[in-house]
Amino acid sequence: MIDTDVDLQPLNTLAIAAKANYFARVNSLEQLLEALEFSRRRQLPVLPLGGGSNIVLTGDFPGLVIHLQLQGVSMVDTGEDTLVTAAAGENWHQLVMRTVEQGIGGLENLALIPGCIGAAPIQNIGAYGVELRDIFWDLTAVHIASGEQQKFSASDCQFEYRNSVFKGSTLDQYVITQVRMRLPRRWVPRVDYPALQHYFSEHRLDAAEQGPDEIARAVIAIRSSKLPDPAEIPNAGSFFKNPLVSESCYFALKQRYPELVAFPAGERWKLAAGWLIERAGWRGRRINNVGVHHRQALVLVNPGRGPGAEVTRLAAEIATDIYQKFGVELEPEPRYYP
Repeated sequence: MIDTDVDLQPLNTLAIAAKANYFARVNSLEQLLEALEFSRRRQLPVLPLGGGSNIVLTGDFPGLVIHLQLQGVSMVDTGEDTLVTAAAGENWHQLVMRTVEQGIGGLENLALIPGCIGAAPIQNIGAYGVELRDIFWDLTAVHIASGEQQKFSASDCQFEYRNSVFKGSTLDQYVITQVRMRLPRRWVPRVDYPALQHYFSEHRLDAAEQGPDEIARAVIAIRSSKLPDPAEIPNAGSFFKNPLVSESCYFALKQRYPELVAFPAGERWKLAAGWLIERAGWRGRRINNVGVHHRQALVLVNPGRGPGAEVTRLAAEIATDIYQKFGVELEPEPRYYP
């Protein structure tokens, strides 16, 4: 069933008021194919929507919003690993907790990341030293223009830091319906990330001896201490990517700012965008309805439930200021629509 003029404010975590010209709630592959056929007949742009945690609505969406509510999770022990298959509408954090509660390691560092399974591969979600591509196997997607189903392997997805083929050459061409991940039985904890090391040291625990459930609890505690709950303060999580810069740029900045927070990333360095924003004096600032969170400068908040234009304007002002002060370009993580 296709609805018209549907309010999207409850369906995006920034609580931006906007409407969808057309809207379809999709609970099955058949309903998805019917909705896409509707969009093709009317030549409408399509916006697949899951948890709404990685979008900024800059106005009403002039096409068809497909609210993906596909459900289903299976876990198969192959002997060497566990093959986890999850439908696109499943909640990411709930899937993480489901695996760790069964003693299956691999997803624990990605606990409490908002959103649904279908969005995870699009930006190659990551946290605390782990990215989706580390455990990704393949996904199934439907081609919007033809309605045909297609498999994508890890190499097909062209994963990079917070990036994939779905943000590049196949942008707006597919709706992801299912994701499969392989979690190795010979699990090795990934606890070398500084925040995790600090947490376990503070609690007088040996990081290397912690199981998946203990690591997940640590990640949840760390994230909860820094990141606001969107249900209480509307936000889209980390708003900017951590910028990757050349070695020469890093050393030049390090000389000027000895306290600079950065991590090696191959031949480049990954700067902590939150540190740059805080150092520039933005943490805790509010402009009209929107602002920068008082505990985490990487998070833009919308407590006044203002329009998307206010969010994008604030983001642009911050990015301009960071470039002027540090010569570093910031790139937003969430996508702007329409």
